[in-house]
This record gives sequence, C-alpha cells and structure tokens, in this order.
Amino acid sequence: MSNTAQVHAPIVIVGGGPVGIGLAIDLGLRGVRSIVVERYTDLQPIPKGQNLTQRTLEHFYFWGAEDELRAARTIPRNYGIGGMTCYGTLLGGYSYDWLQRELVRPFYFTDNERLPQYATEAVLRRRAAQIPAIETLYGWTCEAIRPDDDGVGVEIVNRNGERRSLRGYYVVGCDGSRSTVREQAGITQTRSDHDRLMVLLVFRSTRLHRLLERYPGKSFYNVLHPELGGYWKFFGRVDLGSTWFFHAPVPATTTRDNFDFRRLLHEAAGAEFDVEFDHIGFWDLRFALADTYRAGRVFIAGDAAHSHPPYGGYGVNSGLEDAVNLAWKLAATLQGWGGAGLLDSYDAERRPVFASTARDFIEKSIFEDRDFLRKHDPARDRADFETAWRERQTGARAEVNAFEPNYEGSPIVWGPAGATSSAIGSHAHAARPGHHLTPQPLSSGRNVFEELGSGFTLIDLGANAAAAFEQAAAERRIPLKVIRDSASDGREKYRSRLILVRPDQFVAWAGDDAEPAKLLQRAIGGPA
Repeated sequence: MSNTAQVHAPIVIVGGGPVGIGLAIDLGLRGVRSIVVERYTDLQPIPKGQNLTQRTLEHFYFWGAEDELRAARTIPRNYGIGGMTCYGTLLGGYSYDWLQRELVRPFYFTDNERLPQYATEAVLRRRAAQIPAIETLYGWTCEAIRPDDDGVGVEIVNRNGERRSLRGYYVVGCDGSRSTVREQAGITQTRSDHDRLMVLLVFRSTRLHRLLERYPGKSFYNVLHPELGGYWKFFGRVDLGSTWFFHAPVPATTTRDNFDFRRLLHEAAGAEFDVEFDHIGFWDLRFALADTYRAGRVFIAGDAAHSHPPYGGYGVNSGLEDAVNLAWKLAATLQGWGGAGLLDSYDAERRPVFASTARDFIEKSIFEDRDFLRKHDPARDRADFETAWRERQTGARAEVNAFEPNYEGSPIVWGPAGATSSAIGSHAHAARPGHHLTPQPLSSGRNVFEELGSGFTLIDLGANAAAAFEQAAAERRIPLKVIRDSASDGREKYRSRLILVRPDQFVAWAGDDAEPAKLLQRAIGGPA
C-alpha cells in the first residue's frame, strides 16, 4: 500500500465498547495492529446488552476470553438466558417461556451467557491489554476524520483539551447510534421511527425477587398490555435478589421529575414492592439502518451501522458479529491475500442480515403482539384467549429456530442460485454455503471447532482433495489448515465430504468434488 503520511496503525477504531474492542482483539490475534479511541475512561454501569448467544460465546472462545467471561457472571447459572412473557402484569396468571435459546444449543460449540454489558466490556478490556498489537486511548473523543486515497486521518481530543492526529489505512466507526464517523463519512441512514419515548429504570428491590420466585430460573420478564399497542414493559435481573432494570413506553412529555415511576413499576408487576432507584434515563424507540456499511476506507459496525429497540437480545450480538465478519477481511486485505471484492462483501453480508433481523423478528413481534392484544381479551372471551395464549408459546419456540443469520446471497460464498442473505433460516447439521458451521466430534476426540484454523480450513472427510487445495492456497498465499477425517461418528451429518470453512466459521463451499483454485478465488473476493 502507498503511504504519503505516517501511519500510526493500519486500523484506527473509533469507539471502544464491546464491538470496537472485540474488533481490535480479532485483528490483533491475526497480527494486525490497531488503535482504539474511546471517550470513556471508566465503564458505564448501565445494565444493557445482557443476553449473549451461543454464537457470541464462540467468539469469546476464539479470543481466549470465554472462561473469564463466564467467571464474571452476576447471576447463578440456573438462571439462564431465557425469560417469561406475561399478560397484563407479571403476577397476572398468564405467562409462557420465551427466547428459549437452549433449543438450538446442539448447533453451536458453546453455551450462551448472561451478564451486564459493563461486565462484558471489562473482560474485553483486560483481554485487549494482553495483546501487544492493540493500543487503547481511553478518555479521547473523535472530532473529525479525513479520508484520502492512501488512508484516513483521525483528529482526537481528550478531556483536558489536548489534541492528537492519528492516521490509519482504514477507520472503523464503532461509536454508537450517534456516530461521528458515520456522519463525517457521509453515510446516510434509513429510519423506521415508532415515535415512542421509552424510560430505562435501574433500581433495587428485594421483595420483587421474592414475588418472582414463582418463576424459577428466569432472568427477564416482558409484560404485554392492551394499552401498549404491542410495545413491552420489560423487567430484567442485574444480579440475583436485589438489582433490576426496567424498560417501558412513557408519554412523550415525561421527565425525571414529572412522572410517578414507582407506580409504573407496581402497575407492571401487579403488586407493590420496595424500590430504590439507581438510574432514570430515556431513549427513543426507533429502527435505523445505514444505507451502506462502507465509504471507501471508512467502515461502520455495531450501533453506528444499525440500531433498534433492545428486544430479544439482538443488539450486542449483532454488533460482535459485524466485528468478526469485518476483522478477517481487513486482515486478508492488509496481508495481501484478500481479493478486490472482499471488503465490499462486509456490507453485502451484514447489512441484509440486520435489515431482516429488524423487519422479520423485532418489528414483526411488535405488530404481532399488537394484533394479538386487539383480537384476544380474557375479559371478553376467556376460553378463546387461553387457547390463543397456548399457541403463542409454540410460536415462540419456532422463532428461536428460525433466527439463523446466513449469507446465502453473498458474492463470496457458493450459495443457492437466487438466494439472499437474511436472518431467517433454520438450524441444521448439514454444511451449507453461507451458513454457520455446526460442531461435530472428530476421531481424535476433539471437536472440529477446537481444530479450526485462524484462516480458511478445509475439512476433508475421505475425498482426498486436500493436496490440491493446499497447492491452490499456497499459490495465492491464503492461510489454509486441513482437517482430515472420516465421514462417520456424526460427521456424516455434514452431508459433504469436502467443506471449506471461512475464518469466521461460516461455510464458503461444501460438496464432494472440487475445483480448488476457482473455489478459493471466489471465497477471498477475487474474480470468478
């Protein structure tokens, strides 16, 4: 790469929340240096982003931080990631299990986890500090970016007014929904505004814990009420027994001083209990999606690229998946083996997946709840309501299986003709191009995930094609690890003797006969 000015690091990351630090860790473990600019020196003790999926914990496994993350858990393990949906009030008598992630556990290498985002960030900060390729600048804010043909300049300032100029080959904005990087790069957004002011309450209560002992093992609870038009009142545990957070719609004119928040909590629960507030804040319920995730040498990820209501635990998980998708592509480009189209595939893969997540899961659930509440009322027809309520639980189980983000329509995978990338899919053991690889045991006794390489991996289950792939990879300087085994003892479930796995554990291609050069060329974003 040409360089007309000093480059302080190949990648400058603006925003050091979980997405920015996760990106830096993934890059650092691939040998790519980065500088992370983060405005906060201390972690912000607001409990959000708590539900981490099995897929997200796979990232922590590969980052060498899984054990520490699990040790930071604030709630006992028998209180899982799942929750309850209740009608009317928490104690009103109608409820069912919701977000049953354990139903898809066999398709992932790791279990899910639940802890406040600030605890997750603490683990990530400590892991980043162990990686020499990462420089962190805490207490600094990005004021401006200046892209040119050879790189991007980044102007930063700290709280004392000290200014610095940084430069990288690429800049990634992980700086939240009000992203400076996105705005200065000229990236526009498409918004779907639901015109709802929401309150976030963080409070302490021991009696609420006792009241909810009737729902053992649950960590969060959302309340449906006819007056809310499909929006939720939402309780979540921060720890076991004392600290909680609560989201709910409130009138647009609500302030900290003109509203009875204690009464709001009591009405949602259906009982009175002790309340000591730690935090009262507000946020606007809206969906926003950037119209592109890339503008030349500038990329955006996480909330800078997409934002939505905190329904279903999609936010932090989607952002971390952005980071993992982008990291290997930036590394491949900087290391000289990525093709000309590889960086563009980040937008082509991740943006349609989030659009589908927002449309087909989060927004759809709001409308379905609204329509259900209009149609079914226990005061009007109790038998009809109870029948419909039981059917909702079946639907909740189906939704967990249907949320399976995939890149079938990506230009760098060999997906079905006419396919599109989407959050809608189905979990299956078969190795499918564009889909996450499912774990299986190897003859050695280890899991295939324990043997995957940091670059591409070829799984050869008796096809004896590894040598041809190794030669084609060597000619293109593509890092390739080969796993040789038999198509038995569970591995026959892959339904292919050859599986080409990307650095982010998604399948690029699967089959029985291959043209290695052609397959690898496309998988790295080169010409077909």
